[in-house]
Amino acid sequence: MGEGALPPLPCKEKIGLPVLPPRGPARASCRIDADPHSGSSAPLRLRPRAGDPPPICLLAPLSPAVPHELGSRSGAPAPSGRKPLRGKREIRRNIMTETITIPLNKLDVDPKNVRKTYSAEGIKELAATIRADGYRLLQNLIVRKGDKKGRYFVTAGGRRRAALLLLAETGEIAKDFPVECKQREAEDATAISLTENLHEAMHPADQFVAFNALAQEGKAVADIAARFGTTETIVCKRLALARVSPVLLQMFRDEDMSFAQLSAFTVSDDHQRQVEVWSALPSWNRDAFSIRRALTEELVAATDKRVQFIGGLAAYEAAGGAVRRDLFDERNAGYVTDTVLLEKLVAEKLEAAAEAVRAEGWKWVECRASMPEGLHSMERHYPEDVSLSEEDQAALDATQAEYDELAELIESGAADDDAEAKLEEVEKRIDALTARTEAYSPEALANGGAFVMLDYYGRLSIERGFVKPDDAEAMDDDEAAVGLPSSAGEAKPAIPTVTHSAALMEDLTAHKTAALRIELANNPDVALIAVVHAMLLQVAYLYSSEQSALQLSITHERLKPSMKDADTSKGLAAFNDLSENYGHHLPGNPADLFDWLLEQPQDTLLSLLAFGAAHAVNAVEKKFNDRKKGIEQANQLGRALNIDMSEWFGTTGDSYFKHVNRTTIELAVAEAKGREAELSVKAAAKKTEAVMIAERLVAGSGWIPAPVRIAAADEARSIEHETDNEQFPEAAE
Repeated sequence: MGEGALPPLPCKEKIGLPVLPPRGPARASCRIDADPHSGSSAPLRLRPRAGDPPPICLLAPLSPAVPHELGSRSGAPAPSGRKPLRGKREIRRNIMTETITIPLNKLDVDPKNVRKTYSAEGIKELAATIRADGYRLLQNLIVRKGDKKGRYFVTAGGRRRAALLLLAETGEIAKDFPVECKQREAEDATAISLTENLHEAMHPADQFVAFNALAQEGKAVADIAARFGTTETIVCKRLALARVSPVLLQMFRDEDMSFAQLSAFTVSDDHQRQVEVWSALPSWNRDAFSIRRALTEELVAATDKRVQFIGGLAAYEAAGGAVRRDLFDERNAGYVTDTVLLEKLVAEKLEAAAEAVRAEGWKWVECRASMPEGLHSMERHYPEDVSLSEEDQAALDATQAEYDELAELIESGAADDDAEAKLEEVEKRIDALTARTEAYSPEALANGGAFVMLDYYGRLSIERGFVKPDDAEAMDDDEAAVGLPSSAGEAKPAIPTVTHSAALMEDLTAHKTAALRIELANNPDVALIAVVHAMLLQVAYLYSSEQSALQLSITHERLKPSMKDADTSKGLAAFNDLSENYGHHLPGNPADLFDWLLEQPQDTLLSLLAFGAAHAVNAVEKKFNDRKKGIEQANQLGRALNIDMSEWFGTTGDSYFKHVNRTTIELAVAEAKGREAELSVKAAAKKTEAVMIAERLVAGSGWIPAPVRIAAADEARSIEHETDNEQFPEAAE
């Protein structure tokens, strides 16, 4: 019989057990005082505790032939006319079942128990199962006599003992809680312990199916989690795995499929489709990513820019859309299953923005979910500079002064709680007034239009002034009819023109290029302007068809897809703000950029050069990377810039600790705060607790992970030397 709550007296199941309440730390109303080392024939006596009512039970002696019974409340004599057993004894033996009941606080760890290590999390889970079953054990402990009188070693059942001790520590059971045990001799202890611990564990697939059976019986996920001392998320994962096709589950049982592969199939409930995907994928391409991609090719991920544009999955679900979530992919919040509804929500939001653009007077306004093809080749009108009225200029000056005052208060820490919100409102007023400094001509509005679309990041983008090919031809015909220059700025020829062969054109322009090169090489001022011009055309005018004579190319790596949480990146936010700031100062028409640069002082040109060059910096280390030398040069660049990366990256649970294993967390804390701090992390029962402890310990220390740091010069040389030796092994000798 296991431990736990006993039925009200009288009872006939077992003698010698204290009368325990169903739950809680309260002690029995009567207990047994005895000498634990007395013989089996020693009498037993009940003694009431101070302040307790008189005992209401009498104990009869054990007999293999006569069932043991408790005496009546009236104090009737025991069966067979025997007197009630008296004496002090806490250890009670059942001759028929060969079990003994021992108080929990008399049980010790057996040094001969072969299992020395227990998982703290596993002990908590086992304690939960014991609690859920009325504080009863499904299996008795195996014990042997201890070194001290009255104490016993637990040869088999160390985890059960630890779980009971945990329940006693929390006050759920008494410290002398009765535990049923079977006694064995010391010489058999090691063999018994090894036999119990060598039993094969339950196969995971059988565990999944068993959890699913509980769910089908009507048990809630929360109840199942509480019953087995685990989390609802883990239960949901096991239930999802149980719903995978039985064919694939059997392959997992037969070790023809890994757990990662099996978990990838949980994104679909279609068994036929699951099996089709497994059969269709080649054996060398059956990784979890490929399986998920094949099963979700008709779904839309939460990271899709259309989902981000409408406000995320929350907005989609609020509109009645169904979501399929991947419990085994932490980076993906789920998948949109109703693509039609998603497109409808995107179209509605785009149309709402388009209404305001149409009110500006454009010939046409089109909504697009992405950038139209051939956008760069379309002719385009650009806004013209317009002087502000005296009233608007005064309002702009006052608003900018208000902005500067608020910003200074915020930086000094003297601002109130509403300062940030006020600053945002002032920024909007500045933008509205600044927008009046540019305007499109009536001709541009009459012939051009605007695209209302999504940009790369899923943000609203409005691009104005584009001229469709048919409208451009009609405009050229009208200009030619009245003798005006064409839209390209060339007058329609009225007399024969000089022509050259292609070969001659190539020869003549080669001479021109040679002259341009030598002259530019001897004029660093103009060279600076030309380089800045070429760079800005690529980074500041994304939809422009203008080109530079300099064949300079900038590769701009998009950083957001590489970040787990790009919204928390201080560096990315600061660079986006800088780009927006420069966008307000550069001319709207890229054709005017070169002439504008000629008028700028050298310090402005150098700032723009740095801005353009910064777009090309790339120190991202991807899984497959052929830029090791370039990444190392990034460290050299960082040392030259004297960067303190702790100002740009904060080490938290979300940014780092929850993405690494326990060992890495412990080593990181040890490096940041010392060995004593590491012990605090080791003591955590679960990884989530370790993450919270590590975040608290490292906060304010300035510690950052090695990949984020700017490597020191000596470390960089060491890495470079190792890389060279890998490429040229003979150099290592």
